[in-house]
Amino acid sequence: MSVKELTEPQELLKKEKQIEELLAGLDRVLIAFSGGVDSSYLLAKAVQVKGSEQVMAVTVKSALSPPGEVEEAARFALKLQVRHFVLNIDLTGDRDISANTTERCYFCKNKIFGKLTEIANAKSFKVILDGSNADDLADYRPGMRAIRELGIRSPLLEVSLGKAGIRELSKKAGLKTWNKPAAACLATRFPYGEKLDNARLRQVAEAEKYLRLMGIKQDLRVRCHGELARIEVNASDMKRIIDRKEAIAEKIKEIGFLYVTLDLNGFKSGSMNRMLPLDRHNGDLKT
Repeated sequence: MSVKELTEPQELLKKEKQIEELLAGLDRVLIAFSGGVDSSYLLAKAVQVKGSEQVMAVTVKSALSPPGEVEEAARFALKLQVRHFVLNIDLTGDRDISANTTERCYFCKNKIFGKLTEIANAKSFKVILDGSNADDLADYRPGMRAIRELGIRSPLLEVSLGKAGIRELSKKAGLKTWNKPAAACLATRFPYGEKLDNARLRQVAEAEKYLRLMGIKQDLRVRCHGELARIEVNASDMKRIIDRKEAIAEKIKEIGFLYVTLDLNGFKSGSMNRMLPLDRHNGDLKT
């Protein structure tokens, strides 16, 4: 389905109704809440449909969390007056995750949702939901396999709602997150096979935080290739980077990188997957 079709008003209203019916048919729900566009819409819709007493939001905090995301999630949940817990997990201490193989996301999601399952059981929440959407099927996302294996429900995906539609419905609902840039976990800044450690993750986080303070409001990634930092931004922000290139290069080198580059291809979600032989039909690796 094209973006145009996804954002047609009648099609969106239909999908919104389907989500509401799906949520209404579920018992008490625990939502894996990152604070991004997708999970924010899902949480707001769940509170609207079920009431705050039937919903709990849990945000994971780890060395892989993008800077500021946990705090933004907490503010959003507070505004909804829904129960919200921050779950601290040492993900980089897990060898399967820190090895950063092509299966990293599977191991990471398996560990996270395993912990969420324990919380749900302890708090008597019957169903765990996540914000996966229809567009996630177009890229390599092994974490989706872990989600399926653990029986996690993905309402946005189940009604075939993609990112463009979620943004439109979020805007319609008055959610400030409707135009929020995507903020994937910091592990996506590293090539597969490059081991993840907290020091390198902090360097990436600090570099991205600095660029945000320099005025980059939309999509941004600082990809780490050993001693080289590769900056990805939208075309509209490239001039801002170039105009301040000396100051940016100096700061990012102070943070710990030896070389600093601007990717002329611009921002691309999942750009580290370009090296993989993907089957674009189902998001798996070709074998």
